[in-house]
Amino acid sequence: MELAKGEGKELAHRTTTFADFFENWIYLVKRNDVKETTFQNYVRTLGVIRNLLQDIQLKDLNDIVVQKKIDEYAKTHSRKTTHEVLLKIKTSLRDAYARGYIANDFARLVKTRGENPPKRNKALSITDFRKLRNYVIQHPEDEFNLLVLLALETGMRRGELLAIRPESLYEYGIKVRHSISPTSGDTSLKTQNAKRDVSINKEVYELIRKIPVKENGYIFSFGGFKQSGQLAELLKKLDIKKTTFHGLRDTHASFLFSQDIDIAYVSKRLGHINIQTTQNYYLELMPEKKHQQDADALNLLSAL
Repeated sequence: MELAKGEGKELAHRTTTFADFFENWIYLVKRNDVKETTFQNYVRTLGVIRNLLQDIQLKDLNDIVVQKKIDEYAKTHSRKTTHEVLLKIKTSLRDAYARGYIANDFARLVKTRGENPPKRNKALSITDFRKLRNYVIQHPEDEFNLLVLLALETGMRRGELLAIRPESLYEYGIKVRHSISPTSGDTSLKTQNAKRDVSINKEVYELIRKIPVKENGYIFSFGGFKQSGQLAELLKKLDIKKTTFHGLRDTHASFLFSQDIDIAYVSKRLGHINIQTTQNYYLELMPEKKHQQDADALNLLSAL
């Protein structure tokens, strides 16, 4: 105890539960450092921490205790989700160490484990892409079909599509300046690079212009943010393999890539932070294109 005092340890704070420390940390430190949507992620993580670490005090924390709890969490959550939770825990632990609330800087010793679930945002094949596009463009009376059409045509994120106002449209394109979130009133874009102008063809432009503007000033209804469920029903109806709404963005990107569109253009169109992000995005090609490239590669090797 005397040694700890001599080293300047904040002993009074060490009996605070980690959950209480994390709550104070996000409201007093992180709230002014991050976007509102990011802050809400921290708030949700607080709920996870209260459930996971319960009344464990700062003085009782070490890498073994935290690793055991994280491994427990990983049994019922994806590796990606577990990693995101652990990242926030580790950042707060480093802050606690810097303030003298914990004796050791053990955060780096805790690892993310667990399995990656099958990818849900799978790009549609070119055949299914064409099938879905033809259907939604032939049935514009359903507003949701036009939202799907625009996702396929532009590769815009769901939040960016929902944020379209009449003033966002120009002949023939969309100014991407805002994004709607189901968890926050913050309408800022994901990154600075997400600010962009996306061209669309005349037929799609005219269909979007005909949609009645809603009372809140937006073109599309938010629909309780249940677009994923609506999309699942539509794909089932058309006998198309299941994907998520974000999968439509993947489909747009993969299609452009399969047509040998310049990667710098695609990167800008998607609003990626850099071209490297776009290159990583294309590691999984559309099925038809991959099979063709496999055949081309084998033919080249056979000709040697």
